[in-house]
Amino acid sequence: MLSFILFSYFIVLIILGFTKREASKSTDANSYLLAGRKLSLPGFVITLVSTWYGGIIGIGENTYLYGLQTWTIFGLPYYLFAIFFAFSVAGKINKLSTVSLSDQFYKHYGKVPGVIAAVYIFILSSPAPYLLSAGIIVNHVTGLNYELSLMLIAITCVSYIWSGGLKAVIRTDIFQFSLMFSGFALLLFYSAQFSNFSVEIFKSLPSNLFHPTGGASIQYIAAWFFIALWTFVDPGFYQRCAAAKSPRTARHGILLSVCFWLIFDMLTLFSGLYARALLSDIEPSLSYLKLAELVLPQFAIGIFFIGMLSVIMSTIDSLTFIGATTFGRDIMWRIQNSQGTKNISVQDTAVPFVRKGLLVTVLISLMIALSIPSVVQIWYILGSIIVPGLLLPFLMSFSKAKLDVITMMVAPLIVSILWIINKNIFGVYPLGLEPFYPGIITSVSIFIFKWLKK
Repeated sequence: MLSFILFSYFIVLIILGFTKREASKSTDANSYLLAGRKLSLPGFVITLVSTWYGGIIGIGENTYLYGLQTWTIFGLPYYLFAIFFAFSVAGKINKLSTVSLSDQFYKHYGKVPGVIAAVYIFILSSPAPYLLSAGIIVNHVTGLNYELSLMLIAITCVSYIWSGGLKAVIRTDIFQFSLMFSGFALLLFYSAQFSNFSVEIFKSLPSNLFHPTGGASIQYIAAWFFIALWTFVDPGFYQRCAAAKSPRTARHGILLSVCFWLIFDMLTLFSGLYARALLSDIEPSLSYLKLAELVLPQFAIGIFFIGMLSVIMSTIDSLTFIGATTFGRDIMWRIQNSQGTKNISVQDTAVPFVRKGLLVTVLISLMIALSIPSVVQIWYILGSIIVPGLLLPFLMSFSKAKLDVITMMVAPLIVSILWIINKNIFGVYPLGLEPFYPGIITSVSIFIFKWLKK
């Protein structure tokens, strides 16, 4: 029965992805890449909210192990920076003629910084860890071979993205948004009912689960707050703001999204605590799935499984499309198009490159999905080494200052990587600092030196 529900879900996604195909040419880049720049407020909120939660298995794992810390590092800082993003740059992005985050670098700094930014964004937006998570769910529910599970997920996403671009992603996100909230609302309700709606069950849990840090050091928690600056260089945020029909839609859309993120975070947080209270000796990454099997009636288990899969799939298709745009348009098309740095709004020739980039993105993600460690560690490492090299140059791109930012983009990456290598060799970070700090300090130091020299 569960297998039937799951395969039906994939069929619905494909149908939604292929419906209401636009009358404009399939090679119309404005329509394919940015939904004609007519994204409404409801569509903006739904697609941004659903895209943000792809690492739900990592969220379940961290909540089972560290409780409230999960909200402290994956919720609160992102709300704060998203609100700041809404008031500071969301409207400005919408007014530009740019399509992607790397366009900002091309337009302000030139071709080389643009290519470097595109490479960084391609790495940041890899759907590989989310393919891994989705593959675990499909394998767990259906018993289908893990490799075949990954192929099923990848083929489903590629099929409708290839045809409809961002519009197809948005249509499927609307469906998945309703499923993800419904699934976790059911899980929390039945978990409470299973416990007779008593809070006494939480008293048996370790006290650190209710501490904001979960027992971690303040430096570690602070590092996550800095990594949340990722929001400013998140290609999904940029893409949605560029696609919004007005600056007002972009600003209000982000603010409303924060409200929905808070609601969903509470659903996942308390569900994770119930999992820890009711289940022992389980694999933490499977905490939500095991809790569902324990407390949900048969009819609700299917809804929850596809709801949880919707959380991940809505991120996979968005990141796959961003990766395809980045590799196909912002790297391949830019290199081959001599007019690339001057003409960034009229670019119908870019769509075939994006479709090639779609295949490359999926193939690379499939190859590395089998060897990826904890999703939480992936977020931490990527955020620590890449965000410092992007953040300051991106914020500067809204000013009139045009410094040479290549060193500012590359040096922080090298320093952070060396910091991580040092820990792998000697077991500790130099000076006891988490890798994000030396990276961002390097970026700021280079900026100050170049500014004074100027």
